[in-house]
Amino acid sequence: MGSSYSYIPYKETGFFSRIVTDYLSSHHDIVPFYTFTPDENGIKEAIEQRAKYPVNRKTLADALTKQYEGLNKFGKTEENIQLLLKENTFTVCTAHQPNLLTGYLYFIYKILHAIKLAEHLSKQYPDKNFVPVYYMGSEDNDIEELGAFRFRGVKYIWDGDGQSGAVGRMNTKGLKKILDELFKLFGPPGKQCDDLQTLLTNTYLKHNTIGAATQYLVNELFGQYGLLVIDPDEALLKASFIPVMEDELLHQSSYPIITDQVEKLGAHYKIQAHPRELNLFYLTDQLRERIEKDGDKWKVVKTAIQFTQPEIIEELQQHPERFSPNVMLRGLFQETILPNVAFIGGGAEVAYWLQLKTLFEHYHVFYPCILLRQSVLWVEAPQSKLRRLLEFSIGDLFKEEQKQIVEYISKHASEEWKTEEETKAIESIFESIKQKATRLDATLSDGVSAALTRMKHQLVTVEKKMLRAEKKKMDIQVKRIERLKRTLFPNNSLQERAENFIDYYLDNGPAFIENVKEGIIPLSTDFLIVE
Repeated sequence: MGSSYSYIPYKETGFFSRIVTDYLSSHHDIVPFYTFTPDENGIKEAIEQRAKYPVNRKTLADALTKQYEGLNKFGKTEENIQLLLKENTFTVCTAHQPNLLTGYLYFIYKILHAIKLAEHLSKQYPDKNFVPVYYMGSEDNDIEELGAFRFRGVKYIWDGDGQSGAVGRMNTKGLKKILDELFKLFGPPGKQCDDLQTLLTNTYLKHNTIGAATQYLVNELFGQYGLLVIDPDEALLKASFIPVMEDELLHQSSYPIITDQVEKLGAHYKIQAHPRELNLFYLTDQLRERIEKDGDKWKVVKTAIQFTQPEIIEELQQHPERFSPNVMLRGLFQETILPNVAFIGGGAEVAYWLQLKTLFEHYHVFYPCILLRQSVLWVEAPQSKLRRLLEFSIGDLFKEEQKQIVEYISKHASEEWKTEEETKAIESIFESIKQKATRLDATLSDGVSAALTRMKHQLVTVEKKMLRAEKKKMDIQVKRIERLKRTLFPNNSLQERAENFIDYYLDNGPAFIENVKEGIIPLSTDFLIVE
């Protein structure tokens, strides 16, 4: 299946915050909040600096070897696990929670970005190895967000069947009903449909937890490219983070450090996330709740669990897996266990990583090159044909629907609905009247101006009515514009933030993933459109 690729700057899409566009353009207000520029030079510097921050490679390889037991071992994944033992091997990482059926399209895109960047760097630096990693946020407990996805206009919701705590630990036994309902809408019949149904059945009905299921699904979709999936909810990995977690429990060092950055960044931009005084959760099966320090006790909110200082330090030493970093400390943990040079995230992730540079410096942990994941708009053949029929450029697709309609009518309809010339003529007449009136009585000037304002308002109203009349005459074309906009930007949102991959996989099979991967430019600052 052939595809064509187009690219437009993020700023021109209208969907990205100023903090993101300023970051991509190295605006002076944002430069103090990161270490490496998101480009070839920044990556080069990150690789050079990373060697000064060793990680426990054996622990990492052992944890991955354990987690990959029972998974389909692609040759490249096995090779990459072993390569991590070598000092000249680095990772490029993206992170996301284990959303049901991957949640939104951007789940797929950010992983492909990591894969493409690893391939790019491997060519640029043949004396080094680069391994793509998907860091699974399995400890997230927001089942309302993680348990929902959309398919062909239907929203599917799984509430966890009464389970609570980390979503990654939740049992999958209640998912059969949702899958049965989903499969009723699958089609057209054929190999792609059968293969995807088998994949999803094996994923969620043959694995006991959401975390294990997600690891299996991502491995099946991307293992051939050498992607490694790591679940940080692992005692072996948490043990390396004990010093930071102990400091957080005893001294809450992160709060003043991050708060200072938040205040400085907040002078220019909207803040993405705020720290708490203590940024750790207590984690067991069915439980993930915040830890708060209350006098000389450490309490787990919404429970009767509490510790004295000796008790909580002993608990940390004996069971580090029972302590879970929140969003403020998650990246710090990630960079403690991975020999990472680049982190790939969406706009919100880039924004909160910019709050954390000084925290990394405080703990002497490597702060990676932060890259905005490549956003993608997938345009099927009928939509592409419609775009050309309407004579829309790629950039036109991102304009507001009403602006698209007005510009189309302006270009293709008669000029009868426009009142620009008449407005100018009326303004000239009123100016002449105003001069005469002023010569007679200066106080009459304001009255004439007010009359002109009323007249112009009435003309605008008339013009809108005439435009509606033109729309009726061009009803077919207007409906085409509305259909194109609705299809590509559901609910006026980016396609990647609203839709799930399965619809595209059913139509295109593995070629969907391969075509997106082909178009991704890993160090680009442009939005990708695949037609």
